[in-house]
Amino acid sequence: MKINPAVAFTLILLTLMFGSGIVSSSWGYAIGRQALTGVRQPETRPSNAVTANRSGDLQSGLVLLDEDQIISDVNSRMTDGSN
Repeated sequence: MKINPAVAFTLILLTLMFGSGIVSSSWGYAIGRQALTGVRQPETRPSNAVTANRSGDLQSGLVLLDEDQIISDVNSRMTDGSN
């Protein structure tokens, strides 16, 4: 029985693509695992009742700055060359 060259070529390419997919996925898994070495999950859960019922005291200390004052300070520093 004679093998059709087109079928043989297709099977060779399919095998090579399958093999390269396995190699690249295992390499990506190894790199990702190495990158996450030492990284831990946070110990609190968002569904925890204590964190869900926190008061907004931490956000009350927010101070907004005047944008015009900041821009004028930056422009004066750029023209004067001072820090």
